[in-house]
Amino acid sequence: MFGRFLRRPSAPVRDRIDRQRIDDAAGRIVGLNPHLRMARRSRERLAPALTTTLRYLDGVMAKVPPARMASAGTWNDDPYIHAFFVAATDVAPVLSRAIEVRACFARYPALTEVYALLGMAMIDKHILGAALEGETLRRDVVQQTVSFSDHQVRVCAPSEAELRQEIVRRLVEQYGLAALRRVAADESRREILEQERALLKTRLTLLEREGVGVRGVLGGDEPTSAAELARLHEQVADNQRALERLGIRSEAIERTLGQVIDVLSEPGAILVVENRPLRLSRTNVVLPDEDGEGEAIEVPVARVPPVPNLMRAFSLVRFARAELQAVASPSEQAARLLG
Repeated sequence: MFGRFLRRPSAPVRDRIDRQRIDDAAGRIVGLNPHLRMARRSRERLAPALTTTLRYLDGVMAKVPPARMASAGTWNDDPYIHAFFVAATDVAPVLSRAIEVRACFARYPALTEVYALLGMAMIDKHILGAALEGETLRRDVVQQTVSFSDHQVRVCAPSEAELRQEIVRRLVEQYGLAALRRVAADESRREILEQERALLKTRLTLLEREGVGVRGVLGGDEPTSAAELARLHEQVADNQRALERLGIRSEAIERTLGQVIDVLSEPGAILVVENRPLRLSRTNVVLPDEDGEGEAIEVPVARVPPVPNLMRAFSLVRFARAELQAVASPSEQAARLLG
């Protein structure tokens, strides 16, 4: 009897779930480039390429380690949290300042902890440090260190499963941006007006500033205030209305759709996520594996090859409501600076 309840969903149910994800992804892609709405059977034609992209992103997320508890209490014992933050007292302030973290707690009053994607800049340096060579202490030994800075949280959810799903949904938008960038830069399209190209380039800039794509997942730019975000939303809407008024020939629409499909069909060319193995001392000095000292960790690192210098380390973290600290308002911060 219990076998009926434990049996896996039938193929039609799994297909329906897949179709729902594809429909959602298609909506996000079409929303970034409004002209695609006019393409013949655009969502149906996007489906195979979107399936490829979603499978790729699912594979990427499957390799991302489970969320780690981020707190002053775990800093000393968790080698990842210890590596990411200089001191135990840095953990709570960084996560408490994140608008998304505070919004998630506000949205779910009964929630005791949130799950978040912590994005960071990872910097390698070579310094002169002290090290034992035999029984001699040398102070001019070249050492490699790794530091983490620019901690940002852009995605937050009440559970790890929901966090992973939301990350995939937002990463789909990076492919839409990549296609938009390709369309805007395509000088060979004689039928596209300079006015349209200018509007597309403006749209790309606005969407990236608005937090669409990888930057909207891992950070890497200046956090946007609520007022600035509202202004960007309005500018994007104005840009979309301008594009719709401009109109575009059907051949150009078909070519645009073809470029979007090309981008989605090769997801590894747009986003690369690799786990970087490191063996670190307590001060984040990189140690040789054969030494057997320090702690061995693997840090997920995301790169976007079409966007130079866009590389971010990241980790899924859990953060407790009990750790949430009060954040000073801009006026309070200014008053402190002025003494």
